[in-house]
Amino acid sequence: MKGERRHALITGAGSGIGAAIARRLAEEGFAVTLAGRTAERLRSVADTLPTAGCVVMDVADESSIAAGHDEAVAGFGPVEVLVNNAGVAPTAPFEETDLAMLRRVMAVNLEGAFLLSQAVLPAMRAAGRGRIVNIASTAALKPYRYTSAYVTAKHALLGLTRALALETAKDGITVNAVCPGFTRTELVERAIDGIVAKTGRAREEVLRRFTADNPQGRLIEPEEVAALVAWLVGGQTDAVTGQALVVAGGEVMG
Repeated sequence: MKGERRHALITGAGSGIGAAIARRLAEEGFAVTLAGRTAERLRSVADTLPTAGCVVMDVADESSIAAGHDEAVAGFGPVEVLVNNAGVAPTAPFEETDLAMLRRVMAVNLEGAFLLSQAVLPAMRAAGRGRIVNIASTAALKPYRYTSAYVTAKHALLGLTRALALETAKDGITVNAVCPGFTRTELVERAIDGIVAKTGRAREEVLRRFTADNPQGRLIEPEEVAALVAWLVGGQTDAVTGQALVVAGGEVMG
């Protein structure tokens, strides 16, 4: 398979936005490597795609990232498109957000993207082409209550995106952030469940609060995020780099 198709590596690809991106890029003709912590979930997605492989990877573990990257390259060649999608979003009041939670959120949402970007950059520079897309969040652009660790990590991820875009601007590499609003994913479902458990509010009431800031009054669909990623990694976006592109129904306007 190596060298036959452009190779895209997607983290957090076993469900939600990551799985939707994998499906969309496979439709666009990419060989896709799905990365995540659970082999069975990755395989359930990969088995539906024409040219796909799976690597078990914990983006909070440096050695796991290195091994997973090497395995991906062995399967389909150097990574031309990296989508840093893996993330966690625990909810807690600031006073109940301990240092262990902050470090875990930073490790998954920021450090994993940092380390994987470092891993793929040498081959991208050698090829004179590459695309890095960091799945951030509207939380990279605005604050939300009870998610101080997540907001901090996503703001930092956007800073990394912009700094790396400047360093790679003359190398044929683009680095961008996609910032979805609340999206219909397991991560959001877990966040809603957590609020219900902590507050005793009805699930429908909590869901309304999640969609209240979206002028369209709805959750974003994972496929809408995937469509924007597919555009960013296509052939007509060489001048688009260092950007935070929002998919949120008008919640955030630049």
